[in-house]
Amino acid sequence: MIVEELNSLFEAQGKKRWQVANTTAKERIAKLKALRKAIVDRQQEFYDAVWEDFHKPQLEAWLCEIFPALAEIDDAIAHLPDWMEDKPGRWSWLFPLNRSASHFEPKGRVLIMAPWNYPFLLFLSPITAAIAAGNVVIAKPSHKTPRVSAVLESIIADVFEEDEVAVVQGAGTEIGDQLLALPFDHVFFTGSPEVGAHVAECAAKVHASITLELGGKSPAFILEDVNVADAARKIAWGKCLNAGQTCIAPDYVLCPHRLVQPFADAVADNIKKMYGDTEEIRRNCENFVHIVESHATERHKALMKDAVERGAKAVIGGADYCDIAGRYTPATVLTGVTPEMDIMQSEIFGPILPIVAYDSLEEAIAFVQSRPKPLALYIFGRNEKAIDRVLRETTSGSTCVNHCILQIENLSLPFGGVGMSGTGNYHGFYGFKTFSHERNVMHQGVFDPMQFFYPPYHKEGDKGFRAKIQRIAKKILG
Repeated sequence: MIVEELNSLFEAQGKKRWQVANTTAKERIAKLKALRKAIVDRQQEFYDAVWEDFHKPQLEAWLCEIFPALAEIDDAIAHLPDWMEDKPGRWSWLFPLNRSASHFEPKGRVLIMAPWNYPFLLFLSPITAAIAAGNVVIAKPSHKTPRVSAVLESIIADVFEEDEVAVVQGAGTEIGDQLLALPFDHVFFTGSPEVGAHVAECAAKVHASITLELGGKSPAFILEDVNVADAARKIAWGKCLNAGQTCIAPDYVLCPHRLVQPFADAVADNIKKMYGDTEEIRRNCENFVHIVESHATERHKALMKDAVERGAKAVIGGADYCDIAGRYTPATVLTGVTPEMDIMQSEIFGPILPIVAYDSLEEAIAFVQSRPKPLALYIFGRNEKAIDRVLRETTSGSTCVNHCILQIENLSLPFGGVGMSGTGNYHGFYGFKTFSHERNVMHQGVFDPMQFFYPPYHKEGDKGFRAKIQRIAKKILG
C-alpha cells in the first residue's frame, strides 16, 4: 500500500471514530457476533492456510488459535455491558454533594501489529478488545504467514467496513514505519524486544500510548521435591508446542544437579511418546510444527553446535538433524549447558531445551535475578515455602506453578510482560481497559465548598480557618 492510500485510510477512520466511539454495548456485541460467525464458518480455510505456512496440525491450530479466539469474543459478549458501566468514585467529605465516576471511553484510532507464531489468535484477540472498547482499527498481520494473513484480511473485509476495521498487508520493514509515522492514539505490538523498542520510540514521537507484548527467556524451576515424571511431561509439551515458537514457552530449565540426568531422560522419553521413537519418524511426524523460516532453523543449528562444542550434550535431537531447507528443527534436550553459551544469550524460539544445573535454590534465583525480566516463569515442585520464595524473589509477566503455558488461557487475569518482556496487558476486561481511556468525570453539586478558598486570600484568621476545616473533617471521618 502506497503512502497516499494509507493516509487516506487513516483519515477515513478519523472521520468515523466518533460515530464508532458512541456505539452502545448492544451494537458492539452485534459486531463481535458477526466476527465470531465468520471465524466459525471459515475456520477450515484457516486450518488449510496454517498448514501450508508452517505445518501446524489442525487439532493444535484449533486448540491454540480458534478456541481461545472464540473464547475471547464470548467473554466480551457476556461482560461488555458491565465493562462499559461507569465506576463511581468514593464519597469525599470535601465534595459531599458532588457526583464522580471513572468513565471508559475509546482510545480512538488504534494500530495493531500482529506476529506470525500464532497468526490467527494474536491478530484477532487484540482486535476483539479494541472493538469491544469502541475503537477504529488498522491491523497488520505478519507477512511471514502469507496464507493465514490472506484469510484474516478476507474475514475482516466481510465483517467490517474499511473505515472501521481495516487490514494492511506488507513486510514490516516496508509498511511498518509508514504505519508508525501516523498519529495513532494507541499502538499494540506483539513481537521481539528489539523491534518493540523501535515501536515504542516511534509511538513516543506521536504521543501514542502503547502495549508491547514481547518475549524473553522464560525459566522453569525444578525444585528438589519435584515429581520428575509429571514435570518432564508438561515441560516437553510446553516446549514442543508450536515447535517452541511460543512467547511463553519454557526457554530453559534450572535443575538440581542430582536430577539433571533423570529429568533430561524423562523429557526425551516424552518427546518420543508424542512424536515418535526415532529422529526419522519425528522428522516426518504430522503432529510436529515446522519452523516459520529457514534462517531460523539455521540459527537453531548454530546455537546447538556452539553449545556442544563448549561441552553440552544432546540427550535427544541435536544440530545434525536440522533440515534447513525443510524448516525443521528437531526436538532437542541439552545437558551440561553453561551461562556463557550462545544458547543462553537470547530467546531460543524453537524446540530446544537447555538444562542448567544448580547447587542451591539461592543460586538458581540469583541467576534469574541477574537477567532481563521474563514474560513467563514456571515452578515445578511441592514445597510451598520454596515455591513462595521463588515467587517473592523473582518477577515475570506471568507465572504458572506445576504446569506451563496454561496461565494465558484464564481470561479473568491480565496477560502481559514486564521490563524487556513488555509493557501493558490485555485479555478479558484488561483488554477492554487497554484500548480505553479511563476518564475522570465529576459533576459539581448545589453547594460549592471551594467558595471559601477563592482569592483574595487574607492572612488574618488563616490559621483559625484551617483549624476549623480540620475539626470538621475529623468529626466527619471519625
